[in-house]
Amino acid sequence: MSLSRRARLSRIEAARLGRLALPILGAQLAQIGMGTVDIAMAGHVDATTLAAVSVGSSVWLPLVVFMIGTLMGLTPIVAQHVGARAFDRIRPAVHQALWVALVLGVLSALAIVAAGPAIFQLMAVPEAIAAQATIYLNAVALGLPAIAIYETLRFYSDGLGHTRASLIFALFGLAVNTVADGLLMFGGPGLTALFGPGLPPTLAALPALGALGCGLATAISMGLMAAALFVYTRRARVYADARTGSAWSLPSPGLIREQLRIGVPIGVSVFAEVSLFTAIALFLAGYGEVVISAHTVALNFGSVLFMLPLSLGMALTVRIGQARGRGKYRHARFVAWNGVACALGVAVLIDLILIFGGPYAVEIYTGAPAVQQLAVQLLLVAAIYQFSDAAQVSIAGALRGYKDTRIIMAVTVFAYWVVGLGSGYWLGEGWAGVFAGLGVYGYWIGLIAGLSVAAVLLGARLRWTTRPGRPNSIGA
Repeated sequence: MSLSRRARLSRIEAARLGRLALPILGAQLAQIGMGTVDIAMAGHVDATTLAAVSVGSSVWLPLVVFMIGTLMGLTPIVAQHVGARAFDRIRPAVHQALWVALVLGVLSALAIVAAGPAIFQLMAVPEAIAAQATIYLNAVALGLPAIAIYETLRFYSDGLGHTRASLIFALFGLAVNTVADGLLMFGGPGLTALFGPGLPPTLAALPALGALGCGLATAISMGLMAAALFVYTRRARVYADARTGSAWSLPSPGLIREQLRIGVPIGVSVFAEVSLFTAIALFLAGYGEVVISAHTVALNFGSVLFMLPLSLGMALTVRIGQARGRGKYRHARFVAWNGVACALGVAVLIDLILIFGGPYAVEIYTGAPAVQQLAVQLLLVAAIYQFSDAAQVSIAGALRGYKDTRIIMAVTVFAYWVVGLGSGYWLGEGWAGVFAGLGVYGYWIGLIAGLSVAAVLLGARLRWTTRPGRPNSIGA
């Protein structure tokens, strides 16, 4: 293939990937926005409510991340059926994923209700905060089965290539959550202070529920998102080809095993990544409020930018799954490596934002000069690992398109927990008699090491998976 033809094909494929990725990016940012709104509004109630919502979120979010990762296994399954034009196999796969979602949602709800108080006691959370956090968790638990169903329908839509549904209903959820937070957390007194005494009597009489209101608002938004997307998938024309076969089906062990075989490793991988950052935050807690605040600011801003390569990786799963379903194995290989190149290009953009926009960004988060200075320095460290981070997340997305998820799990656990956290702890805390340790910088250098190892190992796996002569990499 000539260089000019390859360049033209690269541009065409990059455009197709971008059209899939942009709605996913919007949806991811909207979901982050829901958590941001919760924290921001809780902070305007009182310090106890803010602490309760923050602590409570640290309990249920990692569990939900694992659940969502497990359900993400539906995307490559649907994408491959779409590519193969086997539309009659899509509906049964979605039904079985919904059964899995329902069970995971109920189990997750029961787990946070049962384990929440014990976790707060283990973490030595002050009694007043723990009491409010428990109430908040009990309210959030009501919505977990619904969010599991919503995410399943979302990944079904993504697998069809209809990623705009993710954006539409994530924005809908953000709007519902924002309004419900205002109504339930602040109640009539808060609304009166904001809009004046002319409120309708029904609104003016609403009680201010604080942390309970925040949890109920989250559960309500989850429920309405699931209901709205369910109706949409039943009515919208874009799903017409997939409405083949029975409108419902009982659990099928074979199809459920396939969903779990692909999905559980994804769930473990995502959980390993999220829990790594949680663990680092816990280790840094003893370094004082300036360090932990700067770490939180830098990590939050970096996480928002990370949505760019993450969305490309999720779109790659769809593109490769559909190409493999059509038997276009060479094209799938081209899509995979072209997508990784696109992600590395995005990493350049992220680095420019971190280096030149970082000082302005941290001013939005905090006005404390000491926190600002340290956060900017950490963002410069973050600029070093952007290429590794973009590479590993895009390669992982490509491998999911090949339904190759167990290796991702093994690599992720090793790279993040053994290399990343291990080296970060050693560099941060030091070694008696050898060196005193680098503090927060050591932990961030550990992130560079972990992400770099993940990128190298996953890259080697993708190269092996897509090499000529492999059954799933050769063909037209």
